Amino acid sequence: MKKLINIFKGDRVVWMVFLLLSIISLVAVYSAIGRFAITKLGTSPTGGFFKHLCVVLATYVVVIILSNFNYRIFSRLAQWGYWASVVLLTVMAAIGSRWLRIPGLGQFQPSEIAKVLAIMYTARLLSQSPEEIEEKDGFIRILIALRVIKNGVTQKVMFWRVVAAIGLVSALILPENFSTAALVFLSCYILMFFADIDKRSWFRLLLIALVLVGLGLFVSVKLGDKVTVFRSETWGNRIEHWLHPDYDDLAQENIAKMAIARGKITGVGIGNTIHARLMTQGENDFIYAIILEEGGMFMGIIILAIYSLFFFRCIRISWRCKGNFGSLTVAGLGTVIYLQALVNMCVAVGVLPVTGQTLPFISYGGTAYLFLGSSIGVIQAVAYDNGLKSKENKKKQEAARKESTATTKQQSKEETPIPEKTGKSKPNNNTYEDIFADMDNI
Repeated sequence: MKKLINIFKGDRVVWMVFLLLSIISLVAVYSAIGRFAITKLGTSPTGGFFKHLCVVLATYVVVIILSNFNYRIFSRLAQWGYWASVVLLTVMAAIGSRWLRIPGLGQFQPSEIAKVLAIMYTARLLSQSPEEIEEKDGFIRILIALRVIKNGVTQKVMFWRVVAAIGLVSALILPENFSTAALVFLSCYILMFFADIDKRSWFRLLLIALVLVGLGLFVSVKLGDKVTVFRSETWGNRIEHWLHPDYDDLAQENIAKMAIARGKITGVGIGNTIHARLMTQGENDFIYAIILEEGGMFMGIIILAIYSLFFFRCIRISWRCKGNFGSLTVAGLGTVIYLQALVNMCVAVGVLPVTGQTLPFISYGGTAYLFLGSSIGVIQAVAYDNGLKSKENKKKQEAARKESTATTKQQSKEETPIPEKTGKSKPNNNTYEDIFADMDNI
């Protein structure tokens, strides 16, 4: 039993959160997968559930394997993976599709891989010192040689270097998936704030991004039917339906609201959902609404609390990590998972327009579940390394304490003065006759 427990390395709270979310996922997907399994998968609800179970179990295997690695090797892998994902996203943008189909394996969205790799690559860039950048970054060396960069690698150079990397992958994701592109950019942007970069440039970029996003959304709503850029018509329709909902239309968001209203405080009970059978995305994008229908507001608050616990635990692991790459990676991955969960829940309750983002580790699994699950493995690898360092420090402190105690005792023995031997007065055993004899002699 002890050997079985030892394979789950890393932070126990993160493992507990992951386990709870997986259990909730299995229960919720089993309730909501009926229509999707029959119409899309061509199988029974039990068959669809079994497929999801296999993905969840495979994700656990991936997490266990990754948690046993030295997290520092992920820095180099993140660099290779980032550029590989850039090439893959470029190909997908050229063919105008978000799904890549592999014969015999199924299909997946390259943006899901890029989401995790972009966070890790950003952490790598932010963790490098100016000396490292000048030594290892060939492009920066070329710019310095051409006198484009005149004063060496300053904080501004480091800042715009990271922005260029984030902007590239976000721009490639944007044409087919606006919400994922925004999520990646926002997560990396938040991560930059915690690094040693130029804060003035950070705030300027924030203003520029807000203006561009606002302008883009305005154009999508007002001119989406006349001027089509990428999927601007879809984005505009979603925002329009959110701002001016038609409650007579049996749209996904309207059915989700009815499901939430039916659940009230305590819910109607597990397996008693009605609205999941009316929704095409009840097991995926709107699974939070089905959970609220069956478990009520009470269950919804518990799930929000679980995600919040996970996020703050990631921040704690990040603060305890001594290496910059590990610290920033955990903070970034924790942020992107938490933000995605918040976006999904806000869409389900009608606070945000439809985005297509799934609920992490709860929505019906596929490659997205597996790829996002790999981030848990990376987080656990960092947490495990923190634990090893903590144990080493405790051993060193204990050894130093024992050595200090032994030294103090030795010094105390050497410095303690040896008391002089003072002769004790011998007892007077003279008799009265001896005393009088002495007096006569006098």
